[in-house]
Amino acid sequence: MRASARGVVHARGVTEPVSEWLTIPDLVDLLGVPPSKVHRLIEDRQLLATRIDGVLRVPAAFLRDGEPLHELRGTIMLLADAGYSDDEAMRWLTSEDDSLGVAPIEALRAGRKAEVRRVAQALAF
Repeated sequence: MRASARGVVHARGVTEPVSEWLTIPDLVDLLGVPPSKVHRLIEDRQLLATRIDGVLRVPAAFLRDGEPLHELRGTIMLLADAGYSDDEAMRWLTSEDDSLGVAPIEALRAGRKAEVRRVAQALAF
């Protein structure tokens, strides 16, 4: 994987254990916004996206109740400030972390934001 445009990860042979990916048209339907707004959410780092087979995709777990998971943006920003590239942030968020016992995105969805961010900060040192 390599990072390119801000918030977009280009993947070759994605290994993240993501069970469901959403395309831009999927996000347009789900969020009820135009494609330009979806791209803005990615540029503003409220979402991370990955190109798989040339198609821009976002893990479905990054959304809840028809909008980006609120805890995600701050976590993405923390990871970027800690020196994580977008591809490293995507990989970390979607892969099981030993200290959390689950993937960080699942811990965020379970309300464990402070714990996830503490672990991310500790990894930066």
